Amino acid sequence: MMEGLKKSLNNMVSVKIREYVKDYCKRNGLLTLSVFAVVTGCVLGFVLRSLNLSTQAKIYFSFPGELLMRMLKMLILPLITSSLMSGLSAMDTKASGRLGVLTITYYLWTTFIAVIVGIVLVLIIHPGTGSEKDGHHASSGPVMTSADALLDLIRNMIPSNLIEATFQQYRTDLVPIVQNSDIKESQANYVYVMPDYHNPRLGHPVFLEITPAPDIKYKIVPSTSKGMNVLGIVIFSATMGLLLGKMGERGAPLVNVCQCINECVMKIINAAMWYFPFGIVFLVAGKILDMHDPAHLGEKLGMYFITVLSGLFVHGLILLPLFYFFFTRKNPFSYIRGLLQALVIALATSSSSATLPITMKCLLENCGVDRQIARFVLPVGATINMDGTALYEAVAAIFIAQVNEYDLDFGQLVTISITATAASIGAAGIPQAGLVTMVIVLTSVGLPPADISLIVAIDWVLDRFRTMINVLGDALAAGIMAHICKKDFERDTVYSHRDTVISFGNQSVALSDAPLIAHRCDYVFEVDGDNVLERPVPCYNLCQV
Repeated sequence: MMEGLKKSLNNMVSVKIREYVKDYCKRNGLLTLSVFAVVTGCVLGFVLRSLNLSTQAKIYFSFPGELLMRMLKMLILPLITSSLMSGLSAMDTKASGRLGVLTITYYLWTTFIAVIVGIVLVLIIHPGTGSEKDGHHASSGPVMTSADALLDLIRNMIPSNLIEATFQQYRTDLVPIVQNSDIKESQANYVYVMPDYHNPRLGHPVFLEITPAPDIKYKIVPSTSKGMNVLGIVIFSATMGLLLGKMGERGAPLVNVCQCINECVMKIINAAMWYFPFGIVFLVAGKILDMHDPAHLGEKLGMYFITVLSGLFVHGLILLPLFYFFFTRKNPFSYIRGLLQALVIALATSSSSATLPITMKCLLENCGVDRQIARFVLPVGATINMDGTALYEAVAAIFIAQVNEYDLDFGQLVTISITATAASIGAAGIPQAGLVTMVIVLTSVGLPPADISLIVAIDWVLDRFRTMINVLGDALAAGIMAHICKKDFERDTVYSHRDTVISFGNQSVALSDAPLIAHRCDYVFEVDGDNVLERPVPCYNLCQV
């Protein structure tokens, strides 16, 4: 019976349709499942809101999504270190220097453009006009100044303890110190005449002693905050990679270890990819369950939400593709189509660092970006390129000013644009990191930091969309750098002064392209221009290191 049903289905469906479906499932099956998972998570979250689940039930329900986040975060450290060390060690010094300067310059430029787009839109739409503040805001006390934030950013570039940098980063804290002022000098006394209760025509004096408020001073104390110091690890790994490249054969064992780690991480990602749709359902649904009244939020922050989304749309789907087309003269949307899997993961996790392994996989397999360029541009971009975060911080600062009916002059707008660009560089690639650096932007123009509570309720939604733009900006930058620096890397390949060729069995491959093999090499040659020299020493194979 089953065979007859199978034959009838084969007769009904043509061969072309079957081949098309098979090819589609092979190329886009995982992407389709991920998009379906996001939609399913949204529907499931809103349906379960009516059940009024307890906090403990929500934690249990979100557990599969928590596993997804932990799985992605686990791969960040080995991927960044192995990618940068192995990628930069294989580059020529001049080529890597040019690539680094171009990449950082491009990142800073696009971030500044994103801030300008956000400022223009928020000044045109005026989302804060007519919005009212809540009656009570909890006092947040003093906040970090812009100078302290900048110094912390520089300190985190050079971590004092590399092991400590893998799980926490430096932060400056302001500790209040209460100092009682001298009562004799600051005491103020007053005499009031109060009417007599029994005889209103008469009064009796009342002596009132005013106690002055205590003098509070703030002491700067070095402290730490939880979270990986990605910036310090990137700086260290990039430095190690450049020096390993200059060491030549002496650095080959460590380079091979890094290549092996990088390949193993990519294999882990390939295996874990099929868990992502299942985890995304519970990750998205759990966030919706924690959300407060959506109708009230839409009424209160609807125009602010539209303003931020409009800015992200203009920057992500108009300006960034235009930059890609301007530099490469290629269709940007066919390139973006290969990044859809990474964008869906960014939407679900709201973490550009956690999405880094998936972005790397998409660039190498779907977009055809050179492996050396992707290994450098993506980790650096996940650390300093936060276009969506910078745009959001500029819009949020001006929105808070409009709610407070505080008019900003041109100089203050320039200050916001500069501080938003600098603060976004220091923002960690973790969920809702923009709220932390948002304080820096507000204090730079004298706005109350406590008013961040106006936008906290809706920040988790916007955080997902701006993470998508951050990831898209990193990937497009990798494509642009691959096109601009293509000649440099072709020249490195053609005129490379020395490479090592390993022969095992009947195969001969370059050491840099050596697969994971457990065989011992038969012999090793060094290729120096047109000269081939035999080297009768043991080779450093990936599995032998």
